Amino acid sequence: MKTAVITDSSANLPEAFVKRHKNLFVLPLMIMIDNESYRDQVDIDAKGVYEKLDSHKVTTSLPSMEELSELLEELKKKGYDDVLVISISSGLSGTFNAMRLVLEQEEELNITHYDSKTLGAGLGYLVEHALELIDEDKPLKEIIPRLDQLRYADSLAIYTIETLKYLRRGGRIGKVEGTIGDVLRVKPVITVNDDGVYVTLSKSWGINRALRSMKEMLVEKFGEELIDLTVHYGSDSTKAGELGVKLKNELNIRTVTLTPLTPVLGIHTGPDMFAYVARRIR
Repeated sequence: MKTAVITDSSANLPEAFVKRHKNLFVLPLMIMIDNESYRDQVDIDAKGVYEKLDSHKVTTSLPSMEELSELLEELKKKGYDDVLVISISSGLSGTFNAMRLVLEQEEELNITHYDSKTLGAGLGYLVEHALELIDEDKPLKEIIPRLDQLRYADSLAIYTIETLKYLRRGGRIGKVEGTIGDVLRVKPVITVNDDGVYVTLSKSWGINRALRSMKEMLVEKFGEELIDLTVHYGSDSTKAGELGVKLKNELNIRTVTLTPLTPVLGIHTGPDMFAYVARRIR
């Protein structure tokens, strides 16, 4: 039995990782700039998006469902029997429901559709774990509980941003208070809750205190346990590197990965953002 994994580009997976896994397929979310369409990470990069974010009409859109249908046909030709689809949170995007309508029409493949209730490296870690379990010949009925364990117990994804205007503009504000930080220098620490929507965990005076609060949250959750950590950033790779070094000195980290936030997510955060995404190693 051959098992394929499909995800979308909000998983923020490095290109080298995708190329190494021949049974992994990534559907790009779409970016619209002045009514022109671009495939996330394929036709445009974060720099190109940030340059236009305040001077053009920039929005996001769902992956091509035609491309999904074509991919399913390709998987059948390649001899796949099972397909695990792990999508961006249904609470943050219409991608899950749009894909569901296509997947429900497929009669030949055995498809399991998993709502990650997260995005970015939080989604990426779920995809990575699924691939590990498939390599161990675990059946899908055993993989799903393991993904639940990782998503709801063994991981933490938090971020802070300079301004909420991009979240508001894109309608992704969720349960984050829309007024904080507009007048004061108050910066929120935001996570995606178990329902898959954004919520505020704390508020800090200035970005550096918000980052310190984020570090304390990591320490509180994981203590001295071994973890993998991803640091997402918008445009400041130098500071991201410095943050990674500091965290490695204060937590028991196996691997630190510095990854620029994929453009389709950066549209909603703006360039001045940092995220810490960690998973417990078991």
